[in-house]
Amino acid sequence: MSHSRSSRRARTPRIGLGVWALIVALISLVVLTFLPTPYVFQRPGPVYDTLGSAPSADGEEVPLIEIEGTETYETSGSLNLTTVQAVGNRERTPSWFQLAMAWVDPSRAVVPIESVFPEGVTTEERDENNAMLMINSQHEATAAALDELGYDTGAEVQVVSVIEGTPSEGMLEEDDVIVAADGVTLTSGAALREAIQQGEGAEIELTVLRDGEEQQVTLAPEVTTTNGIDTWLIGIQLTTEYDFPIDVTIQLDNVGGPSAGMMFALGIIDELTPGPLTGGEDIAGTGTIEATGTVGPIGGIRQKLYGARDAGATYFLAPASNCDEVVGHVPDGLTVLSTATLEESLDILEVIADGGDVASLPTCAVE
Repeated sequence: MSHSRSSRRARTPRIGLGVWALIVALISLVVLTFLPTPYVFQRPGPVYDTLGSAPSADGEEVPLIEIEGTETYETSGSLNLTTVQAVGNRERTPSWFQLAMAWVDPSRAVVPIESVFPEGVTTEERDENNAMLMINSQHEATAAALDELGYDTGAEVQVVSVIEGTPSEGMLEEDDVIVAADGVTLTSGAALREAIQQGEGAEIELTVLRDGEEQQVTLAPEVTTTNGIDTWLIGIQLTTEYDFPIDVTIQLDNVGGPSAGMMFALGIIDELTPGPLTGGEDIAGTGTIEATGTVGPIGGIRQKLYGARDAGATYFLAPASNCDEVVGHVPDGLTVLSTATLEESLDILEVIADGGDVASLPTCAVE
């Protein structure tokens, strides 16, 4: 009997420690649940068929791309644009538990909050900027598509605003039309930005049209360094105004940013040309686009791959500049093809539509 009592006495402290450990763990869990975190996570967002319809601001289904002023043609299959949703913001961040669950989910990505919601920028300002990027993307996509089909788009590079304390202050004005850079005619804001970067700080001479009069303006770009990368700037915000010969309306509410550009362009071309570009296949993709047809990188490529797969797509067009993020992260059932230009994207679609050798097409492969 004395041995039994001694064993019970020995076990009592250990039981007490176990209870206290459980209490501490529960308290820690509660604290971590409500403690603000410096992260948000991204997940696949809605997928929209550029050949189909989308809900308008009042909830009515409307054609995502509507074209007037010329003949259009029947399409089939789908050309899906993909999106990404950010869960959390500076006002309300995800809990540590939510982040842990997102960390082990291959369709989600945990990212620093600054990469999605920069400090000093309100959610409203971010949404307004993304809306402007979407509008510019639609214009660039329309210009790229019509240029590919031989239309004259009447492009003009226009100054939207001049930033104080920069080389452009006092030299350029709102509504100035920049006709040329160092004597080379400009047809897009991207072309001007490229000319400035290639100069690496060298003075650049701009031909400017102001109030109907042409004048020359010489500026010395200033450098800004972000994450070790130098970018040369002259301190203006630009837009490219077009005089399109036909009316192209893209209606897509509650989606911002420039990453749908390439898919918009493909959708426009499909509607303006006989025979379906897809061959009846369900194809998704992403990528910014310039009026020149150049396809650029986007964010959230991994989440977009999963969103495309879940929406039923069998092929995915990915910007070549995003390939390093694609390798090793392609969900089963999806074939990812690499593209750097609108022309390359059209070549890929032609092979798919004709039932050609898809294996011969460029992919995101390990170097």
